[in-house]
Formats: sequence, C-alpha cells, structure tokens
Amino acid sequence: MQTRKIPVTVVTGFLGSGKTTLMRHIMSHAQGLRLAVIVNEFGELGIDGEILKGCGIGCDDEAASADRNLYELANGCLCCTVQEEFYPVMEQLLERRERIDHVLIETSGLALPKPLVQAFNWPSIKNAFTVDAVITVVDGPAAASGQFAANPDAVDAQRKADPNLDHESPLHELFEDQLSSADLVIVNKTDLMDADALAKVEALVRPEIPPEVKIVPAQMGKLDLHALLGLQAASEETIHLRHDHHGSVDDEGHADHHHDDFDSVVVNAHIESRDQAIAALQTLVEQHTIYRVKGFAALPGAAMRLVVQGVGRRFDSYFDRRWSEGEAASRFVLIGEDLDQPALQRAFDAALANALVQA
Repeated sequence: MQTRKIPVTVVTGFLGSGKTTLMRHIMSHAQGLRLAVIVNEFGELGIDGEILKGCGIGCDDEAASADRNLYELANGCLCCTVQEEFYPVMEQLLERRERIDHVLIETSGLALPKPLVQAFNWPSIKNAFTVDAVITVVDGPAAASGQFAANPDAVDAQRKADPNLDHESPLHELFEDQLSSADLVIVNKTDLMDADALAKVEALVRPEIPPEVKIVPAQMGKLDLHALLGLQAASEETIHLRHDHHGSVDDEGHADHHHDDFDSVVVNAHIESRDQAIAALQTLVEQHTIYRVKGFAALPGAAMRLVVQGVGRRFDSYFDRRWSEGEAASRFVLIGEDLDQPALQRAFDAALANALVQA
C-alpha cells in the first residue's frame, strides 16, 4: 500500500500570464511521470482543457474515459468553491493514488491561491497530498508597463492614458495575493523585454514575496522540470503566515472575495485567415473592456487547429493538433467587464468583415 504523500503543484497567475503554456511544457516533458491535471476554467468554454488535452495525458481516447487524467472545473473559481468543486476531485484522485506520481492544478486567472492551499490541511487531504509548490506566473511585459505598480495613483494615471491598461484596483490586490502565496515566481515572456524592464519587474515583485522565494525568467514557460517540480515546499504548513488582502477560507471552504465584476462571453465566426482573426479581436479589445482572449480558429484548407491567445493588443497563435471530424469551428472566449454577448458578436462580425476588406 502506498503511504507517501502525492506532491501537488499549483500554477497560478493573472489572466494571460502564460499558465496554460507552462502546463503544456511540464506535461510535454514529463518523461514518464504519471500526472493528474486539474484545470479551473473561468467561462463557458473549456479552452484551457482543450489545449492541454493535446499533451499526451490520455484524455482524448475512449479508453481513458474511465481512468482520466484531466479534470475540468468550470462551475466556479476554485478559491471560492473549495468544498463543492475541489474536494470531490481530490477524493477521486485519492482512489487512484497508486497510479499518480504528481498532481498539477491550474487555477483560473481570477483565483486566490491561499484558500486552495489551506484546503490541503483538511485531514482527509493532508494525509495523502502535500503542496510541492505554488508557482506564480507573471506576465513580464504587462508588469513592466506599470499595471501592478505599488502606487495606485501612478497605476490610475497610466490606465487612463492607455486603454489596454484598463484594470481596476482590486486586480492589483489580486496580483499581490497571488505573489504572496508563491514558492516560485516565473517572470514570463522575457523575450519581449530588455534588461531594464526585467529589473523593473523583479523590483516590483520582490517586496511581495518571502526572501527565500526565487524569481526566475522564462520564455513560453520553458524551464527545466527540476526547477519546477520537486521543490518540497509543503506550502500548506506555512500558508497561514502569508499576507493576503482578501481573507482566508471560512469553515465551509469559501473565500471572502468576489468575481461579480468579471464577465465571460463566447463569440463565434467564420475565419478566413489568422491575420483577419487577430485584427478583428484587437478591434474588440480597443472598443470594450476585455482583459483576456483565448480560443480556436478554423482556417480554410488547414487541417490543424489554430490556438489564439491575447492580452490587451498582444496576441500570439500556434497550431496544436489536427481537428477531429466535425469539430472544426472558430470560437473565442472574451473575459472582461460589462460584456454583452449579442453586442460583442455583432461587433466581432463587423470587425471581421472590415479586416477582410483591408487585407
């Protein structure tokens, strides 16, 4: 009978920081490590889960259905629904503990890691699992631009000067809470930064984390697995010492914070080209308070699925796998504030038509 505790890595970070890319990297380089993956989506469409299913963890075939590796929780933020959403999945993993070497949890971009880590002190979970580390992924260029500066007046001034930085102050507190829980901080997208920008981000992050926590630069989350797994932080034992703005979990496993200001909508379209799709999505970001875009594009004549992700006006895309029969369709999740789906669908259709004319 297995008596060791199964290590769990929690990957957290703000919208668009590169959490899913980091997860893909870990899963693609697992080297035989038997991983169980929990994805906490925000929104109606399981984009992150769909992306991760292409990493060879046995989620797509029927044989894996009874012994699945990927668990998608889309009915609420994990930090708010620890008891209702998280605990039942951990019970399922406990029944399979002989076949699991490591658990990965990707939180939504809106999640607070502290209540989730505290849940690992519940007796039934504590006896079987330990938090190997909380990894907080930081969008380097976004942080360097001043979105999460400690001075709220400076943030507000920059926010008003640039519509791409239209974030309310609670997001700054959320950013700090995600950092304060970290056992490792990854400053991602350093290929888009110079040395001065990287130093600026490190100076921003360092006061928010314990002195022993390392800050590691990365591009596309590409780091050696030895730097990511096996940290043995046992975070659940010290998480109560970490400062947070939003409070801890209550006796029922709920955290004292809200996501009522955030909306998530899905838009669909017929896409002619990658450039057309990104130009139209950039138009939506300019005209509406959209923080994050993530979805798939089905391009004419292309057998592969194009993954499209965006933060502000920055977009990237890549082909991840072949479309399954009857699956090909272009659809995108938009996360932001005051989003009206019918209005955004009309605006997206108009932007696509305009991008096609200008092409």
